[in-house]
Amino acid sequence: MNQRLRTILFLVSALLLLAGATLYIIDQAISPYLFAVGAAGLTLGYATEPTKETDLRKKRLQRYNLIAGILMIAASMLMFNNRNEWILCLSISAFLQLYVAFVYPKDDKKEK
Repeated sequence: MNQRLRTILFLVSALLLLAGATLYIIDQAISPYLFAVGAAGLTLGYATEPTKETDLRKKRLQRYNLIAGILMIAASMLMFNNRNEWILCLSISAFLQLYVAFVYPKDDKKEK
């Protein structure tokens, strides 16, 4: 999957995830579906990230993102069952993604 398609998938999935989480307060019938599609899209984006020529640290951080995506899918399953534990899964997932965002090295100029 090329980078442009992955970026579009990530943005659309993030918007669906956000819409599903916020609509849970208003309409609990459609929000789990939006949330599940968004979580699946984000997880697919994380799973298709190329890791062939990256170092061990970036591979480890990519695995954290993948675990965060799996936690979002688990949160969507809990949403379908009308359980409030989905908030815990989503919070852990957000913490992992925040950790990766701050720790991921930003050395794009060195690679080019």
